[in-house]
Amino acid sequence: MRLRYGEMRGRLMLRIGVEERRTRLGRRHRLLSSCHAADPVEAAAAMVALHATDPATVHLSVAARVPGSDVLGTERALYDDRTLIRMLGMRRTVFVVPTPFAPIVQAACTDDIAVKQRKLLVKHLTESGVGPDTDASGKWLRAVEESAATALTLRGSATAQELSADEPRLRTRLNLAAGKAYAAQPYVTSRVLFQLSAEGRIVRGRPLGTWLSGQHHWSPAEDWLPGGLGDKPAAEEARVTLARAWLSTFGPGTAADLQWWSGWTAGQTKKALTAVEAIAVDLDGQVGYVLPGDEAPEVPVEPWVAFLPTLDPTPMGWKDRDWYLGEHKARLFDNTGNIGPTIWADGRIVGGWGQPESGEVRFQLLEDVGRETTQLIEAEAARWTKWLSGVRVTPRFRAPLEKQLSQS
Repeated sequence: MRLRYGEMRGRLMLRIGVEERRTRLGRRHRLLSSCHAADPVEAAAAMVALHATDPATVHLSVAARVPGSDVLGTERALYDDRTLIRMLGMRRTVFVVPTPFAPIVQAACTDDIAVKQRKLLVKHLTESGVGPDTDASGKWLRAVEESAATALTLRGSATAQELSADEPRLRTRLNLAAGKAYAAQPYVTSRVLFQLSAEGRIVRGRPLGTWLSGQHHWSPAEDWLPGGLGDKPAAEEARVTLARAWLSTFGPGTAADLQWWSGWTAGQTKKALTAVEAIAVDLDGQVGYVLPGDEAPEVPVEPWVAFLPTLDPTPMGWKDRDWYLGEHKARLFDNTGNIGPTIWADGRIVGGWGQPESGEVRFQLLEDVGRETTQLIEAEAARWTKWLSGVRVTPRFRAPLEKQLSQS
């Protein structure tokens, strides 16, 4: 019986158990050797989006799914071919998505974020004395934004420092939390560029340093997309498309999972699930959803292991993580909910990894996985040590086990 969203109360539903969910994860997230992605764009599309808050994560997430890839290949897709784009998206987080999909994310998530962030920035400007009232601060912000955007267009590509030289008002200081122990007076530069980015007008380009650098050149959005990110569908239509993509990759999942992942309201989530005609299923007592026609079980897969980086999109795809995380949260997450580097075996997390100063990949298993799986994990650790070639990746968000392994 196919029960759509909103029709499940008091009725029988198809059960999808943990093992089936783990099988789907391995195949759909391109972590099986028989299902690896062909290139960085395919890897990103398979995951809907790749987390990019930590700049190293994009490259490591691609390498986990495209074993023959290297940093240069991912940079080529990002900065030369521009088939991938780095942008603000779900939950006010920076992601890398296939360029044609960027307008969907912009309309489904980023536009709402931009409205909220503008109000907050104008409030901070007013409190910092930039204008006598909100209206004046808002006009000041618009003027500075237009000037900075024009300067960027003339340059073609620029750093924040270069744009500040062109538009000195970007060096205006905010006065945040005045009188508090954590008071700060940062330049408004990053906030203005963040706002222009959130509104889809400018794009983060090449890093200033290596692929580990968190600072980037900026470019006009039109350089990545004809017409820029302003050429996008209506918000409700975009949310339906994004919900469909999420269910294809992460389904089955609960409404709470989708709401958390997307950053939507409960009402927006409900409308999107209704519009895609999501089918209700039983997730061991929880109501989950799959796309119509996606109820059939997956074909069994071969044993597999994977090393995934900090904030990889696989562990960050659901709010409820017990079915693949088990009791390992305290060792693998930091205090604000960011997951560190993890080791996976057959669809569940079994350990973590890190790098000491010498650069090799070290790991620790958090449960007994048997001799054959341990051998696969040892081989994968050796592969990652070779791939990194002595480059030491220190995650921006440090989990307890990663810290331990990096200091040993």
